[in-house]
Amino acid sequence: EKTMDINEIAFMLILNAGNARNNAKEAENLASEYRFEQAEEFVQKAKEDLRQAHQMQTDLIQAEARGDQQQFGLIMVHAQDHLTMATLAIDHVNSMIRVYKELYHLKES
Repeated sequence: EKTMDINEIAFMLILNAGNARNNAKEAENLASEYRFEQAEEFVQKAKEDLRQAHQMQTDLIQAEARGDQQQFGLIMVHAQDHLTMATLAIDHVNSMIRVYKELYHLKES
């Protein structure tokens, strides 16, 4: 099994976190159209993308805890920013879906 170098891991983190953010944004767009079932599907996709990114981060943390020191550069810092933003995007979209559901129920009554 080929092991990835730290920059490859960083780019995979960026990819997965970016996918999570994109899926969260699509979920918000769907919720704004009151398409809640589809919105929830995109939230689940976003959570899975985030889970994959988070697992990579966890693997790095565990490796460091075992004494496997890595040289982190700006690319990894950038990847960590993406991971943080993806986490916030999912939190945000969950709140927005609740708001859109409330708005929908108010408009329907």
